[in-house]
Amino acid sequence: MHMSRGSRAAILATCATLLLATSACGNDQAEEASADQVRLYGTDGNMLNSYPEELQDRANLVDGMKGTTPLTPLPEDFKNRLRSIDSGLTDFLYAAEAYDAVVISALATELAGSTNPAAIARQIVGVTNEGTRCETPARCLRLASDGDDIEYRSVSITRAGFTDAGEPATASYATLHFDNQQLNDAKTEFVGAGDESAASTKAPPRGNRQTSTAPLVLGGLLPKTGDLALAYPPIAAGVALAIKEINAAGGVLGEDVVWIDGDDGTDPTVAKRTIASHVDAGVHVIIGAGASGISAAVLPDVVRAGLILFSPSNTAASLTDADDNGLYFRTAPPDSLQGRALADVVLRDGPQKIAIVARKDAYGEGLQEAVRTELERAGFGGDKVKLLGYEPGEGADAAPINFNDGAKQIKDFGADAVLIIGFSESAAVIRALADADVPLAAMGR
Repeated sequence: MHMSRGSRAAILATCATLLLATSACGNDQAEEASADQVRLYGTDGNMLNSYPEELQDRANLVDGMKGTTPLTPLPEDFKNRLRSIDSGLTDFLYAAEAYDAVVISALATELAGSTNPAAIARQIVGVTNEGTRCETPARCLRLASDGDDIEYRSVSITRAGFTDAGEPATASYATLHFDNQQLNDAKTEFVGAGDESAASTKAPPRGNRQTSTAPLVLGGLLPKTGDLALAYPPIAAGVALAIKEINAAGGVLGEDVVWIDGDDGTDPTVAKRTIASHVDAGVHVIIGAGASGISAAVLPDVVRAGLILFSPSNTAASLTDADDNGLYFRTAPPDSLQGRALADVVLRDGPQKIAIVARKDAYGEGLQEAVRTELERAGFGGDKVKLLGYEPGEGADAAPINFNDGAKQIKDFGADAVLIIGFSESAAVIRALADADVPLAAMGR
């Protein structure tokens, strides 16, 4: 039976409220698999069309791999606008979140009447809550320039706005599947998460008359290089599209928004150099970092400089309570929401023992703990779940990950499901599993 995307999303949202262990529903019945095969699962850091390239001549090992990612069903018009920026896009992960981070920064600046970062920060949460609803930069900027309170809704912010902590109150997650070394869009399903009542109800400061004639300057702190570089193209396209459309609508405070590029390198050392450069260049809002661990590492530097750090892709739950002096925001939802969606995907296949392998940083360990908690609630105690981690290394000269011992532990444990939480470097985990003769499902095809 054919089902519309909206109907399927509604059914899946209902399913998400049931007990995880019994949540198979709709078109998501567990697929047939040999009893001795081990299924692979991934997350937003590796469920990308570019990920199989990291396995080189063993790219077929990802076939059958499933996972979740924060993702809203994207309108074709938005995808086409992104392709007008980068015709070679193969993924759209965090493109919408990047677009919205830039637009929200621009709207907050227009309402503040100033490019002072502290004044901008005071407007950001309110831009997304309880005002005149608007959905395009042009209309929202017109309202903001008139001093009207606005409620911005767009590609990634659809159901509810930001919480008091400056992050989405609700989110949409997609379940993704690798087939023939590519994500199979026909199998992608969406489920909602979060609580609309968590959105902030605090009234923002009243909009001010323009007090600044200098342009708004945004600085990039995005993963052009490093382990998360595979996620850079869609994020960069989202940023560029937002700036293009904002400036086409007249800019902010009568001036075109200025963009200064910058790399976070998926490396704190690289990111800190970029932050210092942006401070010298007079940047007001920094868009990034790509990885949660990088944002956590540089946030003290940003706060000390009195700038705003606004990430489109940070998901570590620990950042919700970061000591940020009200200067940190994100359009990506925290992993406290993703943990349930990811545990649900794994449990639908009826595993007996689950191994969770995570990179040792704020993102990896935070999401690993969120999933473990959800599995425990579903009756999977310590004897059925094994937690492992690996040091991802830092910088271009970092030694390759050696997961041989971890792979042996997984084989001895008898796991029939392995969840891998990492970025491009996590391909080494899959290779190690295959080398240890762990019977991955793709190998049995």
